[in-house]
Parts: sequence; C-alpha cells; structure tokens
Amino acid sequence: MSRGGVQGFKTERLVQILAARRLSQVQLASMVGVSSGTVSKWRSGSQAPEREALNRLAVVVNVEPEWFTRPTAAKVSPPLFRSNASAHVAAREMLEARIHWAQDLVLDLGEFVDYPELNLPTRSYTEPEQITVEDIEQAACECRAAWGLGRSVIQDLALAAEGAGVIVIREETGIPQIEGLSAWSEQTGRPIVLLSADKDNGYRSRFDLAHELGHLVLHRLIKRPTERDRYKLLEQQAHRFAGALLLPADTFATDVRLPVTLDDLLLLKSRWGVSVGAITMRLHALQLLSEEEKMAIFKCRSARWGAKAEPGDGDRVPEVPRLLRRTIDLLVDEKVMPLELIPRHIGISSTDVEMLAGLPTGYFQGKSNVVQFSRLRTVSPVTGARSAPGSTVVQFRPPLGK
Repeated sequence: MSRGGVQGFKTERLVQILAARRLSQVQLASMVGVSSGTVSKWRSGSQAPEREALNRLAVVVNVEPEWFTRPTAAKVSPPLFRSNASAHVAAREMLEARIHWAQDLVLDLGEFVDYPELNLPTRSYTEPEQITVEDIEQAACECRAAWGLGRSVIQDLALAAEGAGVIVIREETGIPQIEGLSAWSEQTGRPIVLLSADKDNGYRSRFDLAHELGHLVLHRLIKRPTERDRYKLLEQQAHRFAGALLLPADTFATDVRLPVTLDDLLLLKSRWGVSVGAITMRLHALQLLSEEEKMAIFKCRSARWGAKAEPGDGDRVPEVPRLLRRTIDLLVDEKVMPLELIPRHIGISSTDVEMLAGLPTGYFQGKSNVVQFSRLRTVSPVTGARSAPGSTVVQFRPPLGK
C-alpha cells in the first residue's frame, strides 16, 4: 500500500465482499462510518484501512478481520450462466464470489483430508461447432460407465458426482432465475457446481446438475461466448448431455410406449426422476417424436397444467450434497479442530460456511453425528500428528444404478 493502514490488505477481498453481500461502495461506506471516497481508495489499493476501520468493516460484512489480509486463490474459470441478460450483472457477480468462497473452503478443508479422486470424462473441444450430437451421447455414456452407474435410473446424481470428485453446493441464493452455474478450479484441480435451492423441485434441481456436468465435460476449453447464437448452442449441448446422462437412449427407449400421452409421461417422470418437459425434449432428440408431435405435447401440457408447474413436482426431494458437510463432521469427530474454530480458520462467517457446506442452521452451536465419507490425511500439515489407526473411514463412493 502506498499510504498507511493495515499491512497486506487485499483489495480483491474487498471486491469479493461487495459482490457477495450485494453492496455498493456507498452502502458499505455508510455501514462502516467512512466516506465513499475512502472505500474507493481501499478498493483501488491507494490506501488501506486503519486497524479500527478494518475491524468495523469485518463486523458489518460478517467476516474475520484477518480474512482481508489473506492472499486470494487463483480465480476459477468464468462460469457460463443460464441467463445471459445484462440485467443480472450484480447477481452474477454475487454467485461468482460464492464460487470463489467455495474454492477457499475446499482448499482450507483439503489441508486435512483427501477428497475423492476426480473421475470425469475429458474432452478437448475449443469451439462448440466441433461437438456433434454423437459426441455428446458418447460423453454421457462414458460418464455413466466411469461412475459405475449402469444404464438404468440414477438414484442420486449429486452423490454420484461428489463420489467422482466434483464439488457440489446447493444453497438459497435469492436469484431463482439463475438455477445453476459451474466453473473449473485450477488450484484444486476440481470443478465446482453451485445449484440454486430457491425452487424446491427435485426434478428441476437434478436436471440442473446434469446440465452443469455437461458444461464441465464438453466446454472446459471453450471460451465463454458473448454472441447470443454461440451461447445458445452451448446451452443446447449441455441440455442434450443432461438428457443423455439421465435418460440413456437404449434403456430409456424400452420404457416408452408410442404414441405417448401426458399420463404416460407422468409415469416416466416418476420412474426416471426427470420432468415431463425434459422427457419430451429427450424423446424428440432420440427421434421418437417429430417436431409437430413435440409441440402438440407441450401445448397440451400447458393447457392442462399451466406453463411451468407439473403434477408431482413436490414428490421428489432435491438431492442434497454431502461431501463438504461430512468433511467438516470428520474434522470435528476426529478432534482435528474444535467445532467453533472452523469458521474462524476459514475466515468467513459461520452462516456462510453452513450455507456452502450444506450444514444445518446453527450447526456451529452444536451438532449431531453423521456418517463420514472423506478420509483424513495420514499426517496433519498443521500439527504433524498422525491420525489414529481406527480413524480411517470408508471412501466416498456413489451407489450403483439400480
């Protein structure tokens, strides 16, 4: 810093907190009790806050003061948002900040545990036009094979993805129009998926996860487009992947009796865990429905049920990520770190840790035991102490498809 203040203040942290809390510089200045010009200088790096001002800043945004002096990890890859409207700029920035916090959480917990090895099909496409529908179907088949899911219904896609080393977060964001996003963390070597929990629809949330997995597999090396047509193509490809992953062509087709009715589609929805709308799109993709037949079903669906909701939407509970929650449980149960010190170690509030890790509200005021799936490192990088012989726990693996 060029002038006074706390040494090592990181302007990137201030940018993150403004985005994560959806605050303007003027709002933050008022909360801290300084001028907006002062906050602007903090943000530009021309001035650092004095110790007292830093403590006030930390209190109003609910983080540890020391958090502002921690080096930031390398940025994750730019997420591809389902909504491409410029009106959602602030919302996108908030979600990107949450993904970066998730990366920090994974890195901090990774000092003590070994996560499941990453097991995700790789592709080297650099342009979306290189990807054919056959490529997408094959990639989805490889994903199922790599995860040992067979060709039938996937019982819990979140569990399968986490068992393959993907970090999955599901939290209420207050931005229901953006249902999910994903990014690659080069620092952890893992992808992170953030799903919105604002809509309590297990069918939708499950498809959202499959959609984001499609982006991770197919589009890792493709530059995020600004042109609407290229953006739309990436979304169509991720949708196709999601349909192929959840509804494999060979086994799903044997369950379909043509011509289909809405009642038939509701039975398929209940069996496969996929909405009637998504099943209809999959049938069209497999050329089991013509364009005219597909449109007729959607018109009938809208007339009978409305444009958005479907019967049985509340019957399927959204799949819950477990990996980060059970990792924290493991640290506490093995007495690697006291419960109350975990948020302080990470630097953000206990509420933020609870949301990112899928912990119950008030977890850090007391918890109950659950089954653990991460494995403690043999030697703690902090204490140097070896874990007890009986402390190794079962590896995190998804269940086989049934």
